[in-house]
Amino acid sequence: MAKKPLRRLGAIVAAGALLVTAGCSGGTDDTGDGAATAAGAGDVTTVWVTAGTDDVLQASIDRWNADHAEGQIELQVFENDPYKSKLRTAVSAGEGPSVFSGWGGGGLKTYVDAGEVASLQDAYDAEPALRDRIFPSVLKGGTVDGTIYGTPYNGVQPVVIYYNKDVFEQAGVEVPTTWDETMAAVEELNAQGIAPFSVGGASRWPYLMWIAYLTDRIGGPEVFDAVVAGEPDAWKDPAIIQANTMIQELVEADGFVDGYSSIDANQGAAEALVYSGKAAMELMGAWAYSGTFLSGAPEFLEQGKLGWTTFPTVAGGTGDPANVTGNLSSYFQVSAGASDAAKANATDWLMHGVFDDTYIAELVDTGAVPPISGVEDAIAASSAPEWNAFIYETAEAAGNFQLSWDQALDAAQAEALLTNLEQVFLLQITPQEFSENMDAAAQG
Repeated sequence: MAKKPLRRLGAIVAAGALLVTAGCSGGTDDTGDGAATAAGAGDVTTVWVTAGTDDVLQASIDRWNADHAEGQIELQVFENDPYKSKLRTAVSAGEGPSVFSGWGGGGLKTYVDAGEVASLQDAYDAEPALRDRIFPSVLKGGTVDGTIYGTPYNGVQPVVIYYNKDVFEQAGVEVPTTWDETMAAVEELNAQGIAPFSVGGASRWPYLMWIAYLTDRIGGPEVFDAVVAGEPDAWKDPAIIQANTMIQELVEADGFVDGYSSIDANQGAAEALVYSGKAAMELMGAWAYSGTFLSGAPEFLEQGKLGWTTFPTVAGGTGDPANVTGNLSSYFQVSAGASDAAKANATDWLMHGVFDDTYIAELVDTGAVPPISGVEDAIAASSAPEWNAFIYETAEAAGNFQLSWDQALDAAQAEALLTNLEQVFLLQITPQEFSENMDAAAQG
């Protein structure tokens, strides 16, 4: 789900045109984002990221550079859409940066399998205090085959249910906590002429949240872990078929607002239906709070009319109700082709400059929630303490934090998933056909 700018967990940066990477050949940044500052003495370690909370990263790099005149770090920013292809081309040509951002999951594994990123396991083993503070579920997102290759650097953004408190109060309906209660609320809300759920179906990726949560609630994380591992017939697991069956039951019960398949999630229209009272709820990532609810309806938030809760439990399911899905964090990887000096600089900054006390305080000031234990005081002092505490506690308690399915899979499977899941929501294929189609896609 990291395709939408507001959904990304923040990536970062001040612009740069001059690519001077120790151990890698240089190149010219033609994005038009501006020119980098002079390299300074000694090796230059280049960091590539997508646009986001650049002030926090730049400030951290400025502090590191001030103490390391012999080897500087330069931060360069790219727009999200062309970033992946530009990075892939640069790395393949041996012209990539020393450090680059990603979303973990299938993308990280592709680079690891190609031998293009360096292990950070030794660095983490040498910094047990840092390693033990990062939420295990988030650190797992940067781990491939038991080895750490990616280190998180920004906030966690689990998917939650947002709801309009006034709508529920006026309808006399309780906010559901179980699937059975959800279906009952759908019936009652429809009877009063209120759309139960808003969803931006035209963008397709919001559908992923439903299948991810239902599959986990029904069968636990092992079900999708088998899919990622490429196990035979993994897509035909009964939990996936049941999840899609429940989705279609929700569709047939008019669980979604009329015309949901034509709503563009990237324009904030789905959130507008909630704060305008035309829909009671929306299943969406934490990015929607500041990205569209706060910007689109600040008075709605100031008046305390926005509520939030976790995804409902499913009777008979084996999944832990504390499990969540969404965007774990963005991760930094160190290029295997960087020079020893660049790797040393990068590792030192990642282990000591990222997620130190100053970095954490500055990150929280932006409204992000870091995946680091022991920062309750910073959360309490933030501009939205109740919301941030909810996100912090939800992420910290998660035994499994499932990366968005489209990011966890390779590109071909991810596209097939979006196509077939859309057809499930539109009642164009059965749950069994979905699993058969995805099993075929997994086999290539």
